[in-house]
Amino acid sequence: MTDQPKNRLITIHDNISALLKSKAEALPKGFNQTRFLQNCIVVLQDTKDIEKMEPRSVARTMLKGAFMGLDFFNRECYAIPYNKNIGTKQKAKWVPELQFQTDYKGEIKLAKKYSLRKIHDIYAKLVREGDRFEEIIIAGQPSINFTPKPFNPGKIIGAFAVAIYEDTAMIYESMSVTEMEEVKEHYAKKDGQGRFSPAWRNSKGEMYKKTVLRRLCKGIELEFESVEQKQAWDDSSDFEFKDVTDIEPIPMPKEITESAENDSDDTESGEEEEPPKEEKVDPEPPKAQKKGVSEQSLMEFGLDREKLITAMRSYAVKNDFDIELCSMQHFEKELDDLNEAELSDFESIFLEEVKKQK
Repeated sequence: MTDQPKNRLITIHDNISALLKSKAEALPKGFNQTRFLQNCIVVLQDTKDIEKMEPRSVARTMLKGAFMGLDFFNRECYAIPYNKNIGTKQKAKWVPELQFQTDYKGEIKLAKKYSLRKIHDIYAKLVREGDRFEEIIIAGQPSINFTPKPFNPGKIIGAFAVAIYEDTAMIYESMSVTEMEEVKEHYAKKDGQGRFSPAWRNSKGEMYKKTVLRRLCKGIELEFESVEQKQAWDDSSDFEFKDVTDIEPIPMPKEITESAENDSDDTESGEEEEPPKEEKVDPEPPKAQKKGVSEQSLMEFGLDREKLITAMRSYAVKNDFDIELCSMQHFEKELDDLNEAELSDFESIFLEEVKKQK
């Protein structure tokens, strides 16, 4: 390993460590930070073009695995290199970056761990030509029968996923190859050359199983321990349902941002300091004018306090608030910094979050 990649890995290690400390409350119970860091570096040292990637973006990607409690080294999840356009559609500028993606094994682990209704077993299977697969209804309850042909090398024609709860109830999803290919074509991420991820190119069968399993999980009520875990779950599917320019980064701790600014030869746009606030002080007019900021007015949307705070935290993560929103008081304090136009934008977006929580 040359000095440049080695030094870059040291910087990445320090950035991940700082992020883990700043986000300690969002990490799963029993999280082993030392082992996670070691495994990350082992994986990253074999990652193509790691020396060309911005250390902070790499650290943010690896942090998602930490939020989920998944192991990169054991291939429960992956850091997949992609080319990202940081320019415009008319004038593209491609740079390499890592994106977080769960493996089929990781999806099963998370479903078992975070399902509100305890799961006894969950799995996905491929259906090939020559296998026997049928969907039936017995006494009003849907069920399936599957008899695979031993060591069948036939063409894949579909896949199905099954979850069996501890109370013996069962749910399942099935998809044909045509359906899975449509999902892939419309939503799977591509790099700058228009290629699908290495997982799709090299392990299509595993990605078919992951696709049908992720659809099954939509019918399983999952309760994550933090908003950060939920966001990492949503980001890990290898499918994107919005433009990459809409993806918001995880806020970096202050010490990382300052270190990067000192070490960089280029000044990043968009990180200028805010102009100092005017010293003129008026007695309380902003709060009186800002409708929708107080807890009382927000609760008029029809939520109890717990659901209200859940919606607030979800909004905060999506909009890159700098603080940990552990209380209503913190949230109101953050809103005090918004101007009238920003507050109006908040109210419209927040209403969408409210609808999801009702």
